[in-house]
Amino acid sequence: MAGSGFRGDPRQLWNALRWSMKGLRAGWRHEASFRLEAVLAVVLVPLGLWLGHGALEKLALVTPALLVLSAELLNSAIEAVVDKVSPEFHELAGRAKDMGSAAVFLLLVLVALSWGLILGPRWF
Repeated sequence: MAGSGFRGDPRQLWNALRWSMKGLRAGWRHEASFRLEAVLAVVLVPLGLWLGHGALEKLALVTPALLVLSAELLNSAIEAVVDKVSPEFHELAGRAKDMGSAAVFLLLVLVALSWGLILGPRWF
């Protein structure tokens, strides 16, 4: 069962990995925002590892991009469930979708803030 947790059985670990890869493929296949943010992460993660001075800077440059991807997948999951449960417009459904989108937006702000605070003083 998905989400049952790892209890020492390598098959459970393998299944968890398979389900995670299935979720990543679904995000890539069905969500344009995820594809755009994934391309951004493909650029920012190696660049952050290269430009960061020391482990903490590297982490501060890379982590926000990965958090954006995670939040986008969660936002897409919320939207899919809301659309399944409530295909007609409902104020609460709209609010749930808007709040998921806002979470992704705030993490994109964190990306810009992290990069600006760490690299800005070096370049300007």
